[in-house]
Amino acid sequence: MDAEADETFRDFVANRSSALLKTAVLLSGGDRHAGEDLLQNALIKVAGRWNRIDEPEAYVRRILYRQQVSRWRLKWPRRELSVAEPPETHGPAVPGTDASAAELRVVMRGALARLTARQRTVLVLRYFEDLPEAEVARLLGCSVGTVRSTTHRSLARLRTLAPELAALGPDRAPQPPSRDFSPVEVHR
Repeated sequence: MDAEADETFRDFVANRSSALLKTAVLLSGGDRHAGEDLLQNALIKVAGRWNRIDEPEAYVRRILYRQQVSRWRLKWPRRELSVAEPPETHGPAVPGTDASAAELRVVMRGALARLTARQRTVLVLRYFEDLPEAEVARLLGCSVGTVRSTTHRSLARLRTLAPELAALGPDRAPQPPSRDFSPVEVHR
């Protein structure tokens, strides 16, 4: 990489790594360390091809999705994540009580972390990245029908894991997180 390309790559990383890290952490189920690894591996791949890339952010995001798909296709046993404190034992956050939007986001993150990597990836692409089903299918290398059925099963599982979100009803349901979404850091 020449000096000019090196400088533009550094600028890109400095300006866009925060937004890209949020997506990587979501794809990793809220595990900040795994998200950082995912993003770092993607940026390493991009650095080698930097001069030939027309849309760098789209290219990095595509690498993130594909790396995450590769991770959940591997036959590795699932690891358990340790957290500093046990889950809260008080009642669920229900509308009309003193539940705040922040508590609902924590519930949502916890439920997302308990989905399979495939389910989480489909939901992140459909609702966080706001991609159409056809684009998600293309990125994941599957059919649109597979995306639809996985989305349906993932949302059903999410409703089971976090019934307090279903209690909101369609008119008060939380909107998909914006790109300013700040994932919870999970300590190992």
